Amino acid sequence: MTMISLIIILTGCGSTAEVPESAVYQSISPEEAFQRLENEEQIILLDVRTEAEFEEGHIPGSMLIPLQVLAEEAPLQLSDKDATIFIYCRSGRRSLEAAKMMLEMGYTQIYDLGGILDWPYDVVK
Repeated sequence: MTMISLIIILTGCGSTAEVPESAVYQSISPEEAFQRLENEEQIILLDVRTEAEFEEGHIPGSMLIPLQVLAEEAPLQLSDKDATIFIYCRSGRRSLEAAKMMLEMGYTQIYDLGGILDWPYDVVK
């Protein structure tokens, strides 16, 4: 088996989307996120829950783009692909999925904040 065949076989099961080398995806704790949100003005706080969940309570300053429409709406509402974006949902499952999706769409500064259930600070109701 040639080296090229081996590479094709080994990489064939992965995603077909190219994630830029400059892309950053990492988890961020509520405490670190809170401090950065207090001290940095340009951070986008993205809630990927449903509109009904958002209305029940959300982190102040967040914008809503539900996970179900993220692929279509993110390019329209978040044109700067190098912006720092903190993503959260209810428990952390959808925020992880959204973070991976956004990296595949070319966003480079993505942070998974996890779930609002772990947010110990004020929420807007």
